[in-house]
Amino acid sequence: MIKRILSICILLFIITVGFLQKDELLHLVKQGGTISIFISMLLVAICVFFPVIPFPVLAGVIGAVFGAAQGVWISLAGAMVGTIGFFLLSRYGFRDFAEEKLTKYPKVREYEDFLNRNSFVAILTCRIIPIIPAPVVNIICGLSHVKGITFFIASALGKIPNILILTYAGSIFNKNKLYSFGIYGCYLLVIFLIYIVIIYRRTSHKSND
Repeated sequence: MIKRILSICILLFIITVGFLQKDELLHLVKQGGTISIFISMLLVAICVFFPVIPFPVLAGVIGAVFGAAQGVWISLAGAMVGTIGFFLLSRYGFRDFAEEKLTKYPKVREYEDFLNRNSFVAILTCRIIPIIPAPVVNIICGLSHVKGITFFIASALGKIPNILILTYAGSIFNKNKLYSFGIYGCYLLVIFLIYIVIIYRRTSHKSND
């Protein structure tokens, strides 16, 4: 009960800060400087729980303010803080509630079985190719037997390509908007094509069975 109450308080705090202070926080990010680095990480971490600002927009802003190299590490650090927080809340705060919700999605349970067999590859794949929404991956991993260190490393490695592309696109947006949109568009196209291939292979496999 104490864990549940504490988890609810944490979530309420995140919701309050995210929805009521997002404009002020984003303004501080755009100002640059040491403080804005920590504000950027905080805002990215909040967006892991609730996308109060679309992550492509936020990562692009961070890239434009701090540059591609520094922006990547800022966004990655914030994303991992939020991701680990989500993981811990799912595992220790809302385990019963989360398990009840997941029973309504049998397809997700199939992923959980695969996760328990090969957790590192499964997490890494779903981070690089977002077949399953990130919050669902966090919840499933929190409920599973996967080790925290495995979840952290696989998630961090899997998030790098997305964050790198978004941050770089944001860093050059003011200089070349067309090139910036082109980079992000190509990234989305590649993800879409990979997704189509996966769906096709699953469909063909079921047809053969």
